Amino acid sequence: MGSQRGVTLLELLIAVSLVALLSTGMLFAMRTSVLTYEKTARRLEENRRVVGVERIIASQLGGAMAVASICPTPAGLPVSASFMAGTAGVLRLVSSYSIAEGARGYPQIVEYRVLPSDAGQVRLVASENLYSGPQSTLPYCAGTPPPDARVVVLADHLAYCRISYHEPYNISTFEETPWLIIWNRPVLPAAVRIEMRPAAPVAGAIAPLDITAPIRVTRDPLIPYVDRF
Repeated sequence: MGSQRGVTLLELLIAVSLVALLSTGMLFAMRTSVLTYEKTARRLEENRRVVGVERIIASQLGGAMAVASICPTPAGLPVSASFMAGTAGVLRLVSSYSIAEGARGYPQIVEYRVLPSDAGQVRLVASENLYSGPQSTLPYCAGTPPPDARVVVLADHLAYCRISYHEPYNISTFEETPWLIIWNRPVLPAAVRIEMRPAAPVAGAIAPLDITAPIRVTRDPLIPYVDRF
C-alpha cells in the first residue's frame, strides 16, 4: 500500500494550542506596553503641570502692581490703603499676569488661599477677577472673593503650605531684613515666598517646590503716580 501524508488530530490540537499561547503572550505584552505608556504619559503630564504651576505663581507674584483699595469704614467714609496684603494662609494682590491670558491680558485681582483638604491635607487655590480700578476691589473688603471669580486649584494633597513676606531693604544700612508671616504695610514687600510639601511623595514625580519671587516695585501705592517725562 502507498504511504499516506496528513496531520493527525493530536498534532492539530498541539499546533492550535501553541498558536493560542503565542497570541496570549503577545496580547499580554501589548497590554503591558500600553499600560506602561499610559502611566508614563500621565506622570509626564503631572510633572508638566507642576512646572507650569510654579511658573504661573512666580509670574503672578513678580507682576505685582502697586495699587490702592477703597474700603468703607463703619462711619461710612472710604479709606484708601494698599491692596496687597496677606497672612500665612491668604494673599491678595493685583498682578499684570493672568492664568488664562498670561502677560497679554488685563490686570487681575489674584487671591491665594490655603484650604483644608482630605485626611488633614491642604491645597493651594487661586482666584482671579478683572481689575478695573480701585472700585473693583470693594468686594474684597469683606475678606472673601466675589462669587464670579475664577477659582483654580494650583496644588493639592499637600502636607503644608505657608506664605511669607520679605520686609523691604533699608538702602541706607544695607542690613538683612526678616521674613514676616503677616503683611499689612502700605508698601509692597521685597519678595514673597510660598513653601509647599506633598503629603505623600511619589517616586519619579516632581514634588511642588518652594517658590520665592522678588517684587521689584517700590512705589508707594497711596501716592498718585505722576509721569515726569
